[in-house]
Parts: sequence; C-alpha cells; structure tokens
Amino acid sequence: MTLENNKNNSPVSNTDRDQKDISLRPEKLNEFIGQKTLCDNLNIFMQATQKRKEALDHVLLYGPPGLGKTTLAKIISNELNVGFRSTSGPIIQRPGDLAALLTSLESNDILFIDEIHRLNNTVEEILYPAMEDLHLDIMIGEGPSARSVKIDLQPFTLIGATTRAGLLSNPLRDRFGIPARLEFYENDDMKDIVLRSAKLLGIKIDDEAALEIAQRSRGTPRVASRLVRRLRDIITSLDTEKIEVKKDVANDALLQLGVDKNGLDQMDQSYLNHLINDHNGGPVGLETLAAQMGEQKDSIEDVIEPYLIQKGFLQKTPRGRVATKIALENLIKNNKNATKNK
Repeated sequence: MTLENNKNNSPVSNTDRDQKDISLRPEKLNEFIGQKTLCDNLNIFMQATQKRKEALDHVLLYGPPGLGKTTLAKIISNELNVGFRSTSGPIIQRPGDLAALLTSLESNDILFIDEIHRLNNTVEEILYPAMEDLHLDIMIGEGPSARSVKIDLQPFTLIGATTRAGLLSNPLRDRFGIPARLEFYENDDMKDIVLRSAKLLGIKIDDEAALEIAQRSRGTPRVASRLVRRLRDIITSLDTEKIEVKKDVANDALLQLGVDKNGLDQMDQSYLNHLINDHNGGPVGLETLAAQMGEQKDSIEDVIEPYLIQKGFLQKTPRGRVATKIALENLIKNNKNATKNK
C-alpha cells in the first residue's frame, strides 16, 4: 500500500523541479485562492473543533479533477496540526488493509482516501462502524471456527475525495458530516492563481498575460499551474526569463501548446471533431466516442465533458452526446485559424 504521512516530513522527490512544483500548492487556508464559501465554512468548523479539542467531523470533498481536493485535505491537516495519512480507494483491497491504516492513526489524525468511490463493498462496510462508533469488527478465520474481533480506534477524521459523488452509496455518503463541493473557478481567482504560481516559479508576468492564461485554464488550478510551468520552459528556451511576459507572448505560448481561445486543449478539440465531423453533431453514445479517441470512458466523463458542458459546447441527452451551435462555430473558427497559420 502506498501511504503518505506528513509527520515524517519526508520529501517526495529530491529534484529541484519537483520541489518547485510541490511548492505551488498552498499550505494554509489563507493562502488558498477561490472557493470562498467552502473555505469560510471549513475555517468555522476547524476553529470549533480546536476549541472543543475534538476530531473534525468526516469530510467529503467532491467535484471535477484538479480543483484542489487533495490540497484542501492537506491544508486541514496543517491548520489542525494533526497527522495526515493518504491512500486511495483502489489500493485498499482487503479489510485488513483498512484496519492497518486506521489502527496506525493517533488521536484526531486525518486519513485521506482519494477516489473513495472506488472502495470495494467489503471494505466500505467495515468502514461504517469505524466512522460512527470508532471501532472495527473484523472476521478472523473461516467456517465454524470464524470469529469476530472488535478493535477500538482513536478519534480520527476521514476525508474522502471523489470526482464522481453519484457513485458513492447512500450509507457511505450520509456518514460524512461535512460534504463540500468544489466548483470551477472564476477568472479573477484563476488570474490570482496564475500570478502566484508565476511568482513562485520566478516568472515575471503582467496582469493581461496572467488573465489570458487564466481564461484558458478551464477554471482549474491544476491546468493553470501546468500552463505556467510550460510557459517557463518556453521562455527559458528563448533565453527571455528576465523579460516580463506580455499578453502576446502568453497567447503565442498557449497556441504552441495546443490551447485555443476558449481553453480547449487537443483532447477537447479531438472530442468535438469526432462528434461534429464523424457523427454530424450527434446524438452519439459515449462508448463510440471513447473507442474513436482511444480513451477510457471514465476519463472522458471526468476530465473532458464537464468543461465542455460548462462552456455550452456539449449537451447530454437520453439518446447520447450532442454538440451545440457554439461548438460548431468554435470548430469552424479553429479550422480557419489553422489554415491561416499554415
């Protein structure tokens, strides 16, 4: 099992590049940009918990990938000054795996389970009494000699993260006292994230350039940070690190990276190309699109489609996926630009 424990303060990587990338994550709540209502509520809950000297209630963080679920989980641990252990749903295969994790926690520690919707049913059922009553009921042995062993646990907080809250069973979802949905970020927040990332990476960038990157980052901090790092690579290759990045430089870099004016990357454009050119705009089933693109259905549903729906390029109907008029206009515009640049 792959675990992470921040009590050891062990580095994830020894390379300078990885250290810089890791440092882009905020470590305190006042450094976290965006999701204001969610952060304000979390701050209240954490302050109340600290005053009562209790474990924070169990937290469920859900929303599209890259919005900061893992970062927020680590921030909660830092703010409460408690231990943090991390794993993911698919890794916990047996009840014994879960028991090993839970019994290793000290009082008020946090256990973070990413992709919690992928826990298997047996493990999930063992988790219920742990969350509610702070004990585990483990069966030892088989057949007539099998017996149940009760293991008492220290108070702890479970933080679950998922991109697909609808796949959680009702009994599991109902046991989280603090459900929190992360939304796509507004452009102003994204601009602040771009400026912060650029500063941490030693890039000089003006406000217009930062806004240009922000508007084309899919409302997702992970995408924004990745684009800023690639911008750093481009200006480093041109020996222009000390020159302030302007809007036109940022635009050229984004186009070179295959990101259009609407923030659609090559995968988004491939999706729309197949939908519009191969299927006359739909309706068409997800399985067909996934096969044409050579992608997993889950990846398309979790990564590509949410942003296309938010931008008004895609509709989900009972008969399948349908491209909108806006998507067709965007495709025509991109094709014209591609022809012009040849």
